[in-house]
Amino acid sequence: MTQHVLFIVTNAAVIGPHNRKTGFFLAEVAHPFDVLDKAGIAVEFASPAGGWTPYDAYDENDPAQKAFLASKAFRRLNRSRKLSEVDAADYDAILVPGGLGPMVDIQRNADVQKAIVRAWTTGKLVTAVCHGPCALLGVDLGNGTPFVRGKKLTSFSKKEEYDYAREDVPYELEDALMAEGAEYASAPNWQPHVIVDGRLITGQNPASAGALAKELVAALKKLA
Repeated sequence: MTQHVLFIVTNAAVIGPHNRKTGFFLAEVAHPFDVLDKAGIAVEFASPAGGWTPYDAYDENDPAQKAFLASKAFRRLNRSRKLSEVDAADYDAILVPGGLGPMVDIQRNADVQKAIVRAWTTGKLVTAVCHGPCALLGVDLGNGTPFVRGKKLTSFSKKEEYDYAREDVPYELEDALMAEGAEYASAPNWQPHVIVDGRLITGQNPASAGALAKELVAALKKLA
């Protein structure tokens, strides 16, 4: 039986006081899609507003990104489903890619939080990469305890942000996750780093997206 993963993707095209152009990092959708597609796992796309999803940081020398832009999946992505109309329990996992866009409309979004709670409480996998773990902030499973408290995870690090978009983001994601009790860890800047903590899988940066997807495939095989 085919397994299904729901990507929850940003609709935000600009961020910060300087109106920096943004969106989702293309590698963080293209590489996981490539891994999952080759493993025979179906991917669907949703976003807070539905419809168009802007991308950032296209690398024309990356075969996976180039192939994704030419794919039917990319066309489906730009007609993404509205998240409020989707039941996360209908999927085997959710994946929240990063880029700076999620720091605008994914973080502390009620529909995103509802999807995470729904996925988690129905025994599904929750995964996020780079700035995508901002989706986990403020999530409460109903007992008043932050979802991330005591969980081992990673995200885009303060050191990486310092060299990238410190003046554009509303807060340091690493600090915010730790403030809610997450057991945060990171690797050196821009190096692949993935943490698996039960059904929660997180990746640090764009270089971690493919590795995160491979861990997701392994975890899905155990659920099959």
